[in-house]
Amino acid sequence: MYAFFGIGPNRNSNIRKRFLSAEPRCPTRPSFRAPEAHQPWLSVRDSRVTCMTPFRSSFTLRRMVEEAQKLSKHVSVRERIDTVLGIMGGGFGGKYGKGRPLVDALEDVAQEALLHEDIPLAQRFQRFAGYAGGELFLDTVENYYDEEARQRSEKYMRRMAALGAERAVAVLDALCAENPDASAADALALFRGIARSTDHLGIGSGESGIRLSTKYLKRLQEYGHMELILRNLPRPASAETARMMSDVLTDADADVLAQLLEMRARRAGLSSLRATVNDPDSSEGALHACLKNQDWIFGGAYMAELARRQYTPDTILDIPLLRGDGSLHVVELKRANIEKLVIRRSGHLMLGAPVHQAVSQAQNYLRTLDENRPAILARYGIDTRRASATVVIGHPQYVSGSITPQDVAETLRTYNTHMARIEVITYETLLESAARMLALSSTEQDPEPIEEPTA
Repeated sequence: MYAFFGIGPNRNSNIRKRFLSAEPRCPTRPSFRAPEAHQPWLSVRDSRVTCMTPFRSSFTLRRMVEEAQKLSKHVSVRERIDTVLGIMGGGFGGKYGKGRPLVDALEDVAQEALLHEDIPLAQRFQRFAGYAGGELFLDTVENYYDEEARQRSEKYMRRMAALGAERAVAVLDALCAENPDASAADALALFRGIARSTDHLGIGSGESGIRLSTKYLKRLQEYGHMELILRNLPRPASAETARMMSDVLTDADADVLAQLLEMRARRAGLSSLRATVNDPDSSEGALHACLKNQDWIFGGAYMAELARRQYTPDTILDIPLLRGDGSLHVVELKRANIEKLVIRRSGHLMLGAPVHQAVSQAQNYLRTLDENRPAILARYGIDTRRASATVVIGHPQYVSGSITPQDVAETLRTYNTHMARIEVITYETLLESAARMLALSSTEQDPEPIEEPTA
C-alpha cells in the first residue's frame, strides 16, 4: 500500500521515520513483507548487508508499564518492571530508552509472571515486548490496555460503518432513480461491479511520489485494521436475523463468548497450520509462524510458550514451553516435506538421515541446557536440568517409495520407545492430536442432552 503512494528514502525525514516504524524491517521475519521497490532495512557497507531492527519506545508504553506494575502482587515481578522503567528513563526531551535491552527486560517480566502463573500479566508484557521490538502497532497494544484509546477506535469504526451504509443507500437511490424497475439482482450486480473496481482506484501520480503527513499515514494503518475487522463481521440474511443475533449477544454469558472466540481462534490456527503443512514448499520459518503462541497444539501438559527463546549464547530454541512444574520443554521444528523420513534397508524400515540430524541437534540443546542449569535457574527461574524435547518433522504424504503412513507410524513408535528425553513426531500426528483436542473441547461446551422420559 505504501509503495503505491511513492514514499521513498528521499521523502521528508519525519514522514519516513513514521513509515519505517509501521512494520518490522528485518527480512528474516517471514510474516512481514515490505515493498520490493524500497528496502530501507538494508544497509550496505563494505559489501556487507546488515539487518536493522526497528526498536521503539514511547511515553504511552512507559505509562502502560507503570499501570501494569500496580497489578502485580509479587516482589520479583515488580523488581523486573523496575528494571524496564530504568531502561526507559524519564523521557527527558521526549526521548525514552529503547533497543534490545528494553525488549529483553520486557520479556523477562513476562517470564517471571509466567512462573507465578499470572498469565494475563505475562501476555501483557509479551505484547509490550512485541511493540518495543517492532512487531506490533502501538494502536494494537493500546486497544488491549487503554480503555480511552479503545473507545476512540470503536467510535471511529462505528462512524466508518455508518458512512459506508449511507453511501450504499445513496447508490441504491441513484439506481432506483435511473431504473425504477430495478430488481435485487440489479442491485447485487451494481455492488459487485463497485467491489471489483476498487482495485483500480487511485489518487493519481505525482512528481517523485506524493508526500503524506503523519496523520494520513496513521489513517492508512487504521484502514488496514478496519478491513481485517470487517472481514470477520457476521452477515445476517435479514433484519430479523440481525435482531435475533443482537438479542443473543446481549443475553450471552461473557465466559461462554470468550470460550467460543478462543475455539474459533484455535480452529483458524489449526487450519492455517494444515494448509502450510500441505504446501510442499513451506519452510521451517513458515511452520514456526503458524505455531507461534499456539502452545495448546502440543497438549495440556504445558502452561504456556515462553517469551524468551535464547538461554545460552549458542542456543536459540524454536518453541520453548513451560511445564506445570516450572521445567523446560523444547520443541524443534523441521520441514514437513521430507522424502527420506523413513527408508527401507535390507528389508527393514528405519528413520532417514534428516531425522537423526534433527535429534542430534535436540540432544546438543539439552546437553547445553544441562550444563548451564544453575545460571539459567538463577537468572530466569527456569529449571533446565533434565529438560525434554519434541522434534516435529516430516509428513507421510511426502515420503518417497512404497512406504505407507502405517509404516511411518510404526517406525517412529519403535524409535521413540528407545528414547528417554526426546520424542519424534510427524506433522500428521501433531495435526490429528490437535484436531481431537478441539473436537473434545467443542463437545464439552455443548449443553448436556435432555434425556427423554422412560415409558
